Amino acid sequence: MSKAGFEERLSEKAAFVSDIIKTFLPKEEGYAAKVLEAMNYSLLAGGKRIRPIMMLESYRMFAGDSADDSVIKPFLAAIEMVHTYSLVHDDLPAMDNDEYRRGRKTTHAVYGAGMATLAGDGLLNYAFETAILGAMSGKELSDYDADTKNRYLAALNILATKAGVYGMVGGQCADIMAENSTDLSDSEKKDVLFYIDENKTGALIEASLMVGAVLGGADRAQVAKMEKIGSNVGIAFQIQDDILDIEGTLEELGKPIGSDEKNGKSTYVALYGMENAKAKVKELTKEATKSLEEMNFDNSFLDELFQYMIYRKK
Repeated sequence: MSKAGFEERLSEKAAFVSDIIKTFLPKEEGYAAKVLEAMNYSLLAGGKRIRPIMMLESYRMFAGDSADDSVIKPFLAAIEMVHTYSLVHDDLPAMDNDEYRRGRKTTHAVYGAGMATLAGDGLLNYAFETAILGAMSGKELSDYDADTKNRYLAALNILATKAGVYGMVGGQCADIMAENSTDLSDSEKKDVLFYIDENKTGALIEASLMVGAVLGGADRAQVAKMEKIGSNVGIAFQIQDDILDIEGTLEELGKPIGSDEKNGKSTYVALYGMENAKAKVKELTKEATKSLEEMNFDNSFLDELFQYMIYRKK
């Protein structure tokens, strides 16, 4: 498929997912109306909806002809709510202090830091309210060969773990601590960087693929393989981001380049060199593609999506 053809299909899928998310938006009413308004403002800020698209594609691949989108829809909304909450909190003055995201004012710039903090909290909690209600009302699924036979419970556990201190939040913590550390050896810096990329960036990608697989009927071994694919894609995505911060242009990225070096951040490029960074991206991408091939999912839209994400220019 041509790049233009793929991007058209991606836009169609993003619009499809956005329409689903809108059906789960909370009503802006009552004494909590303002925070509900801030939550919806954040969710409707646009974006490519990459994580719910990955979850949907993973679900459909494993479910095959028996796919029923009503099973996965609440979880699509939930993963985007979790992702959005993380962005709202990242933008706060106490974190990155960004006033614009995707071409419009960030949540704290519109509603204030206090209300934005509550909006992020609300989105995280509402994500689980949405997913749990979906699990309670969803159709019966086949038994899962893991710690629990209930596929909905397994999916909820994955979402909770990957979003929490043993996933994304843990990665964010390590990222903040690394910014304030000046006495780490190169070996320690490399270990910390891997942990950050694996968790801060990779955890929600892993969750998206794993939840889709679990609800689609995958067995435990297949879900573990999807987790590894998600890890590869997440780390490769972040390394490519580091590369673009040096080789990209302001026009392509829509933001100033060289910010990582200016801020003294540890990156794969800084620790391993540009050529090794590019080689690592290719290695991780090749591994992810091979794993899809082993499950007979090569040449899928998901495979094309990985290539698009990893080798992007912006």
